[in-house]
This record gives sequence, structure tokens and C-alpha cells, in this order.
Amino acid sequence: MTPDRVYVVAGHYDSRVTDVMDATSDAPGADDDASGVAVVLELARVMAGRRPASTIVFAAVAGEEQGLYGSAYMAQRLKAAGADVQGMFTNDIVGSSTADDGTRDPYTIRLFAEGVPSSETPEQAAIRRSVGGENDSATRQLARFVRDVAENDATGMRVRVIYRRDRYRRGGDHIPFLERGYPAARFTEPAEDFAHQHQDVRVDETGRQYGDLPEFCDFDFTARVAKVNAAALWTLAQAPGTPTGARIITTDLTNATRLVWTRGTEPDLTGYEIVWRETTSPDWTHVVPVGDVTTHEVDLSKDNVFFGVRAVNRAGLRSPVAFPAPQA
Repeated sequence: MTPDRVYVVAGHYDSRVTDVMDATSDAPGADDDASGVAVVLELARVMAGRRPASTIVFAAVAGEEQGLYGSAYMAQRLKAAGADVQGMFTNDIVGSSTADDGTRDPYTIRLFAEGVPSSETPEQAAIRRSVGGENDSATRQLARFVRDVAENDATGMRVRVIYRRDRYRRGGDHIPFLERGYPAARFTEPAEDFAHQHQDVRVDETGRQYGDLPEFCDFDFTARVAKVNAAALWTLAQAPGTPTGARIITTDLTNATRLVWTRGTEPDLTGYEIVWRETTSPDWTHVVPVGDVTTHEVDLSKDNVFFGVRAVNRAGLRSPVAFPAPQA
């Protein structure tokens, strides 16, 4: 058991109409974001009778529409407590599979995952400019993990990873977690209908209905989104944590690559794998099991490929990948 390792899943229960300062008009908020809260509540119900190896926090927050206030408070409380949050998901606008032109995509969910970390320091930025890694933030590794474990017959869903923090001119409850250095990503339906979010409830002169009403939600779609979350969260909680202290040794100029990392404390940890890919590839393409060790040398040049390290337990579950920093 590793109860100190934490994963967070959230939705927000506030809503709004056209004017963000209008606190009196009817604002049903069915898709944005009762759908996300429903996912969180269902996950809590299903998992309540089970015992994950790590801690899963189920949260519904307020103030998202006014400035991410609820999630910022939660993220700050976790940071102040020194919580080891290794993954956070917000389910925000996950209630409909129908776009504004009427087309449907009921078996795809988008997952927004930033590249350059929002919390990156000047020193970290200098290293990234030197060796790369724009596509290898902890959040990108989390997104790859989600796609690997949640695209299957049980969910019936395709996870479309979007390589950006959020949509244009928009932002969600994962951002305060990103700003505090936690891996965090956003689930959102494949194509939004903006007539049914942030709108006064009304019918225009053409007969078109506006407003975020329940009648425009696809409940079967939302149930499949919940399955994607469940697959990701449960596997994260049962698998080993992301390796810490991953480094590439750069003391000597050589065409081989030596990696080091810190051994995890999980009681069922059995070993590690080295992964790598071409610098132009978005996904890990090669895997080498190296056993229960904390260092390994690969006969490949660190200058030509990207490397990573992940942990494996007795059940064969793998952690998200840790992207190593250089160590002179």
C-alpha cells in the first residue's frame, strides 16, 4: 500500500449564463459542468467498495467560472500539506457528443495535456532548451499513460490527446495544479456546441434553443467518459508511482547512455524498464526490461533519442514514464 501517493479527479458544480456577473438568471449548467460532477460522483460510488493501493481524491469545486477559485484553493491546500499528487484530472464539459453543426463523435474524448510546464523555473527552462523535452513534461507522460490503459474494449473510447494546456481563450480546474508543479490534464468532449454553454436560456428568432440544458446531453457518452477515468485512476493507484531522481549521466562524452534513478518504496515493486523513441516520435517505441536495479547503460547515444524510465510491479502494471534530466 502507498497511501501517501495521491491522484485527484474533479468536476465543478458552478454554472453561468452569458454575463459572468449575472448571479440571478437561470443557469442549468448541465454539460458545463454537471456532467463532470456526475462522472466524479459515479467514480466515488463505484470505488467506495474497493481498496486502491494509493489515495484517490474525488472533488467537486466551485468558482471555476469566476476564476478557478475552488480548484486553486484545493491545489494550494495540497501543496501546503506536502501532498505527493502524481496526477490530477478535471472532467469539464463531458456531457455531449454532438458538435454545433449536428455531427456526432460518441466514442472520442479529448485529453488536453501541456508540454512546457506552467511551473517551469528559469533553470529548468535552460536545461530544456539545451537537451529538449518540450513533449516530455510529467503531464504529457500522464496523458500517454491514460491513452495506453483507457483505450480498450471495456471503455469503447478513443482518447484523443491534445498537445496544449487547454482550448483557445479557455481554462479549467487542472491549471492551478499545473501551476503548482503537479501533473494535470483536462477531459473534454470531442467538439463543443457553444450555444449550450455560457448562454442565457432562450429561443432566438430562428427557433434555435440556447442554454446549457439537460436535453442536449448524451448520457451514454458521459458513462463511457467515466469508464475512461476509472481505467486511468484505478491503474494509476494500483501501479507503482512514477520513478523519482531519473538522470542521464553526462560526465563523459560517449556514444552509450547511462541512466540512474531512485528505487521506489512499493512493496510489490519488481523492477524497471528503459523506454526510448526517436526525437521526432510522439510515443515511446522501444522497451528494455532491466530488472530491480537503479542504474542501466544502453548502447545508444543520448544525443539521438529520448529516454525514459518506468517502474513495474508483480501484477505487471507499469508506472507513467519519468523523463530523465542530465547530470554532470
